[in-house]
Amino acid sequence: MINRHHIRVLPTALAALAGFAWLLYVLHAGLGLGGPGLDELFNIWVYDGLLAGAALACIVRALLHREARAAWAVMGAGILAWTAGEIYWSAALSGLDSPPFPSPADALYLSFYPASYAALLLLVRSRVGGLARSQWLDGGIAALAVAAVAVAVALEPIMESTSGATATVATNLAYPMGDLILLGLVVCVFGLSGWRPGRTWVLLCGGLLLMALADGVFLFQAATGTYIEGALLDTLWPAAALLVGVAAWQPARRQERAELCGRRGALIPAGFGLVAIALVRTDGVAAVLSMATLLLVTVRMALAFLENQTMLLHSRREAVTDALTGMGNRRLLMQDLDKALRGATPAEPWLLLLFDLNGFKSYNDTFGHPAGDHLLARMGQALEGAMAPHGRAYRMGGDEFCALVRPGRTGREPLVAAAAAALRVRGQGFEVGAALGMVLIPSEADTVEAALQTADRRMYLEKGEGRASASRQTRDVLLKTLQERQPDLHIHLSSVADLSVAVGRRLHMSSEELDETARAAELHDVGKVAIPDAILSKPGPLDEEEWEFMRRHTIIGERILAVAPALVPVARLVRSSHERADGSGYPDGLAGEQIPLGARVVAVCDAYDAMTSDRPYRHPLSVDEAIAELRRSSGRQFDPRVVDAFCATIAETRPARDAAAPRVPQRSV
Repeated sequence: MINRHHIRVLPTALAALAGFAWLLYVLHAGLGLGGPGLDELFNIWVYDGLLAGAALACIVRALLHREARAAWAVMGAGILAWTAGEIYWSAALSGLDSPPFPSPADALYLSFYPASYAALLLLVRSRVGGLARSQWLDGGIAALAVAAVAVAVALEPIMESTSGATATVATNLAYPMGDLILLGLVVCVFGLSGWRPGRTWVLLCGGLLLMALADGVFLFQAATGTYIEGALLDTLWPAAALLVGVAAWQPARRQERAELCGRRGALIPAGFGLVAIALVRTDGVAAVLSMATLLLVTVRMALAFLENQTMLLHSRREAVTDALTGMGNRRLLMQDLDKALRGATPAEPWLLLLFDLNGFKSYNDTFGHPAGDHLLARMGQALEGAMAPHGRAYRMGGDEFCALVRPGRTGREPLVAAAAAALRVRGQGFEVGAALGMVLIPSEADTVEAALQTADRRMYLEKGEGRASASRQTRDVLLKTLQERQPDLHIHLSSVADLSVAVGRRLHMSSEELDETARAAELHDVGKVAIPDAILSKPGPLDEEEWEFMRRHTIIGERILAVAPALVPVARLVRSSHERADGSGYPDGLAGEQIPLGARVVAVCDAYDAMTSDRPYRHPLSVDEAIAELRRSSGRQFDPRVVDAFCATIAETRPARDAAAPRVPQRSV
């Protein structure tokens, strides 16, 4: 029973057998292996058998595989017709002393050429995808240049030496013309593949080129009377057919667009152009083909120039365009702002509007980054549409937008209102708005840097004032509750909050993340209101039951804070403030990047402040000792990146901290 393994192995075995038979044929033709007695065996049976085997390989390939079926079926039919012509010619020679010329064998031979042309074109259509105009031109240039060389070297001498009846002349010329077209098509296929052909193309085109070469040598030898039947030349035709048969069984691989670029893209057409220049002074068909080649080279170079210009414009456009929203990016803003500063006057000022979204981080965390990206794109388009009559809108990056507009007679208020409306989205469970920083140019800023800094400062001032309403009132109530229980606690909490903000800035956290981290640092111990004083102030180590009680304070803190909607993001950080980088923390056993960045920052700052404060059960550590302890715990208890940022922050602020007041005793958990 034949299985898939046999189907895979059988073509290889048959190819090896055919190769061995061809090698014996070469040894017989070149070295006389077996003597003249084997001439008929090799010159007829082995020769015709190898051709028939190549035809059968193509046909069976077409029957068993759907991909490129028509191409290989046509190629197999062409080689089969060629084989039939050889059989007919051998039979005619055995029965007649001088067979007629032209004969039916010539019709069968010549039918191979249109079959091979059709097969090549069908394979190009099925295996080479997305052909560019430059590839078609490269293929055409190569084909015309090679054809010009072939005509000058071989075809024209043959035409000059050909005489006789019309049918005889036509047949004599049909062979070199067929080879010439085949040669041009093969070279064209290499050009269409971007001069990076795969194994199938190398074998197939190599076989066809070998066939054309053998035909050319035969025509030359026949014209000069030097052809010897059964010599090495005769072994080239079955070798060419075998290469085509082996090509049929190579793995199918669709070759996508492979355009030439850089130096190779210019050198290859230029090289063929030089060949055409060398032949342009010849006469007849070769001169016409040379001129056509040079014309295509000129078109190719013009197309390359236009494509390069298009690519340059596209890259310049991409360099100043935000990929997500399609708006102008920060680079374009800097260019436009510089132009505006040079042309602005008090009578015709420009207005720079800088926006930072409020509530976007919460939306992103709740609905996911794809939804967040979609919201940013929608809001950006709305802002761009609102600002279009008066100027241009930009996306600075992240959740920051900008607009550069002319107030004109309408004034700034309608523009500000339109921008605010474009950047306000409200839905079930979320609300996103924007804080605004505004600068009038040139009266309030006369340089690009001054304009951006002023707008940025005003924007964050408004952003901070906007947050104070809900979250700050709730935070003040909770801090007051903690201070009533432990009057000096605010010193510890304030210190941790200041450190957390400084470290967060070094980690490039956004303003919204910094605000949430600062609130979490201030309120990370709010859950301790439910812990008895006997445990909090115990002078010695806690037992396991007391530790279990203490570890509940992060969950209790989350419950307290989550009651206020404005503090829900802070509650999440408080819950995770005692997780550890190696996953051994509490309450959820989070590890590494699973722990929110703000919680990782608070953990490091809280641990440092606890180590450098007086404790009921030990003396405070020095700054160097505390830093060393943090580094020893880096990667296990603390995030290494946060520890590095913290140590750099302490190094900058150490002189001021060395002069700070003594720490307040606290129970570290």
